[in-house]
Amino acid sequence: MISNDTIVALATPSGAGAIAVIRLSGQQAITIAASIFESKSGKNLAQQKSHTLHLGVIKDGERTLDEVLLSIFKGPNSYTGENTIEISCHGSLFIQQQIIQLALRHGCRMADAGEFTLRAFLNGKIDLSQAEAVADLISSTNEASHQLAIQQMRGGFSNELQALRTELLNFASLIELELDFAEEDVAFADRTQFNALINRIALVLKRLIDSFAIGNVIKNGIPVAIVGEPNVGKSTLLNALLNEERAIVSAIAGTTRDTIEDELVIDGIGFRFIDTAGIRQTTDEVESIGIQKTFEKIELAQVVLYLFESSKFIPLSLHQSAYASSQVSGLDYINEIELIKNNYPQKQLVVVINKIDLITAAQIQDIRKQLASIEVSPILLSAKNKQGVEELKNQLTSLVNTGALRNNETIVTNTRHYDALLKALDEIQKVQYGIQTHLSSDLLAIDIREALYQFGLITGQVSNDELLGNIFANFCIGK
Repeated sequence: MISNDTIVALATPSGAGAIAVIRLSGQQAITIAASIFESKSGKNLAQQKSHTLHLGVIKDGERTLDEVLLSIFKGPNSYTGENTIEISCHGSLFIQQQIIQLALRHGCRMADAGEFTLRAFLNGKIDLSQAEAVADLISSTNEASHQLAIQQMRGGFSNELQALRTELLNFASLIELELDFAEEDVAFADRTQFNALINRIALVLKRLIDSFAIGNVIKNGIPVAIVGEPNVGKSTLLNALLNEERAIVSAIAGTTRDTIEDELVIDGIGFRFIDTAGIRQTTDEVESIGIQKTFEKIELAQVVLYLFESSKFIPLSLHQSAYASSQVSGLDYINEIELIKNNYPQKQLVVVINKIDLITAAQIQDIRKQLASIEVSPILLSAKNKQGVEELKNQLTSLVNTGALRNNETIVTNTRHYDALLKALDEIQKVQYGIQTHLSSDLLAIDIREALYQFGLITGQVSNDELLGNIFANFCIGK
């Protein structure tokens, strides 16, 4: 996949703006730039030092296209490891296209998606996990995902894996050496030290694999399904959390007939709130579809926020009264809560009592007592008045274990890395078993080679065109 041609692309987002940056990279990048750039000071661009800035104009023959600031980065001391030019021009769409087309006519070709970062990888400037972290950094939307991407881009994850791989490779070399002296029955690898290394590698792999649970939700946001009977204030709560009128609010039951999604960042963690159509018996065909979608969203969510209206939760003392006949029983709410708990035991459940401004303190205590019987401690709020919303936010953030993030520990966020780590652990466990059962060196070597292969897949020491194509196809043009 190594190419000697020179590529060009817009490095800033497409569209009009104050400035735009056009990037060239390749053996002829400086030569091509010199043929279209005229320095204000009359300097020859090809003779200038690396990491210098130059003011001048881009000219198409005698026609001046724009006054620009041009940056020179000479390989190998550049992002791609090649000669690189960055042209900061005015952000006119016309100017951008004119400069890019001019570069194409002078010998450049348009860069493919992620080709600048691909060249950085191929030229040994970064490893594959760091290259993937570049894409994560670009797409990060909150403090936590940004911190994880920065850590991986700086090589935190790959350095830890590389150290383990090097130690394992050293022992693997000794194991392979034993195969050459099989007839003499000579042991070069100390089995006690080798066993200690394998056990340590297994522990590290398990820690990294376990970290994927938190890493994945930090990277992609934690999906939270807001569930409850229609017209209890789910849409109002969503608006209060988002601090904007995102969902339609109406006194008519069943107003929300589809799911509404939006994201909120709380203490650096992204939460994707999904306002669903509610749960109740209905003859309305359209609303029934919405209710079915509610259960589908619960399946996809990590946190279920069950909401009900305080005034409709009848105290036990009033269950037999005439008042009760026109209301939904508190037992009905309890049954629905238990239904969610039983059907989705792995999901975090947060119970919220809305519209507390409509009931008395005694009624609140009665509701708390009933919910305590099913080990539920509710959050009291008034979504309309935004009372208790901060307490709810605190409760949501407490469900996310960010200890590893705060301690700057390595956290896995990439599904491809997670899969390779699982396979590597499987091979390491085979080696552990082989050591315990005194397996022959040739059989141990097979499992060690496969573990090394999986390590190499993560960092790119083992790669192929198809793998690289799949990874870099998800990058934006110009990066």
